[in-house]
Amino acid sequence: MSIRPEDHRRKWDKEEYERLAEERIKEEKLLKEETENKKKGPPIKRELLKTREYKVDLDSKLGKSIVINKNTPTSQSGGYYCNVCDCVVKDSINFLDHINGKKHQRNLGMSMKVERSSLDSVKRRFEINKKKMEEKKKEYDMSSRLQELAEEEEKLKEYRREKRKEKRKIEEVIDDEPPSELASIMGFSGFGSSKKK
Repeated sequence: MSIRPEDHRRKWDKEEYERLAEERIKEEKLLKEETENKKKGPPIKRELLKTREYKVDLDSKLGKSIVINKNTPTSQSGGYYCNVCDCVVKDSINFLDHINGKKHQRNLGMSMKVERSSLDSVKRRFEINKKKMEEKKKEYDMSSRLQELAEEEEKLKEYRREKRKEKRKIEEVIDDEPPSELASIMGFSGFGSSKKK
C-alpha cells in the first residue's frame, strides 16, 4: 500500500496480493489432498456376499409389551436392534431390509458382489440337496410313524386316567372331612356342590 501526497486515495500493490492469493490457494490444495489421502487410505479388500448361517429372530418379541423409559438402553428399546450397526429399526420388514442392505453388509466386512458360480459348485450343490431329500424320505417311514402316534396316544390316555383318579381321591377326602366350626355356626355344611351322593 502506498500513499502519494497529491492523491488522497489508497493504492494497492496488485502484484503482491496476487502472489499471496496464489500461495494461499496452493496451501489449501495441499491440505485438501492430505485429508483425502488420510480418509481413503489403502483400499479394503472385502469378502464376497455369502448366505447367512443363522436364522433371523423376528418372532421372539411378537405380542409382548415392554416398558420403555428414558434410561432404557437402545438395545432393549422398542423395535429390532442391530448390534453390528448399533441402530434400532421399528418393524420386521424394515429390519430385514436393513440386514440385507449395503450399509449392514459393509459393516460385516462384505461387498455386495456375489461369487460367480462354476459348474463344479453347482454339481456339488445338487448332490447335497439330493442327499437331504433322500434323508427326508428315510425319516418319513409310514408304518413306524403310525406306531409312534399310537404309542403317544396311549400315553396321553394313561395320563388323563391318572389325573381323574387323583381328582376323585381329593374330592373324597374333602367330602369325608367334618364341617368346620365356622361353617356350622353359619348354618351350612361346606362349600361343595349341591348334588348328593
